[in-house]
Amino acid sequence: MNILMSSTSYPESPQDWRGRFIVNQAAALARRGDVNLSLWAPPGELPAGVSAATTQADALWLAGLSRQGGIAHQLRTRRLLAGGSILVLLMRLGRAYRRRSTDVVHVNWLQNALPLWGTTTPALITVLGSDFGLLRLPGMKALLRAVLRQRRAILAPNADWMRPALEQAFGDLAEIRPMAFGVDDPWFEVERHPPAGNVRRWLAVTRLTRDKIGDLFGWGEGLFDDVRQLHLFGPMQETLELPSWVRYHGPTHPADLLENWFPQACGLITLSRHDEGRPQVMLEAMAASLPVLASALPAHRDMVQHRATGWLAGSRDELCEGLNWLENPLNNQVTGQAARGWIKQSIGTWDDCAGRYAAAYKDLLERAV
Repeated sequence: MNILMSSTSYPESPQDWRGRFIVNQAAALARRGDVNLSLWAPPGELPAGVSAATTQADALWLAGLSRQGGIAHQLRTRRLLAGGSILVLLMRLGRAYRRRSTDVVHVNWLQNALPLWGTTTPALITVLGSDFGLLRLPGMKALLRAVLRQRRAILAPNADWMRPALEQAFGDLAEIRPMAFGVDDPWFEVERHPPAGNVRRWLAVTRLTRDKIGDLFGWGEGLFDDVRQLHLFGPMQETLELPSWVRYHGPTHPADLLENWFPQACGLITLSRHDEGRPQVMLEAMAASLPVLASALPAHRDMVQHRATGWLAGSRDELCEGLNWLENPLNNQVTGQAARGWIKQSIGTWDDCAGRYAAAYKDLLERAV
């Protein structure tokens, strides 16, 4: 099957945090014998077996957009500039969709499906939590419905909690089929030990925006210090004042977390209020048997079973209770192993994810016969 995949995020280097899941997605599909994959995305090292669908001009423009933080960052900081970038993106991506013959287009993010208008190519459209912000914009659902009406399509949210809203908006035009992302094998091989000694290290790995930080700084005041430490990783995408008790390390990359931080930490903490889908760093932490302490968002409730595979906190008191409970060595070990077991059973590896995608491609093509 000839598949054209599109993405507006892609890591420039192995140390780049942006769009890491696109690399994993593409690499797993390329390992299959039934998929011939080309990728339209910002420049970066392509996995073996994946061909570039970007022109040189596209690559240069996408690289500049990435250096500016992407369209989402422009919408938060420079809306006028973002409007121009969106128009150029739609034009370039539209040309890419029409440039070559392909069996199925695999679109990452709903907005990247808009340039499909005027074509009839079957489409698998991966839907992430951030897409729900797009759907709240006036007229956006109508535009996407016009695109879907022209083709066979499967909308593939990466978490089950998104299905009802997508069924209501698009279920008469496309199949809604949740498909979880996968986790790389090395995360399952991390060896951890229950926290011991006086120092307890908690990790927060996130883009630094007000919504992504959520209640962490407010509720964390007085709970973290030199003994119970909070180590924060991620790019500063909004100007935020960091409390003195936060140990900020800047952007990170998977190898650093895998080798240096996950093995020695008590747990991963996220109190996000952002439109989350199914955060990849949470999947990787759970696969590594690292307990997750999370806010009670639908995306987090979809992943974390309270007091079984992690802890859900809806208040400062519940955060405090969760920190104390997970710092107990036995609770930490049992919860971490239960989380790893859930990931193995319910999520699987990126090769498992690629199998789900390949089955969807075949279904789309069979409907054309």
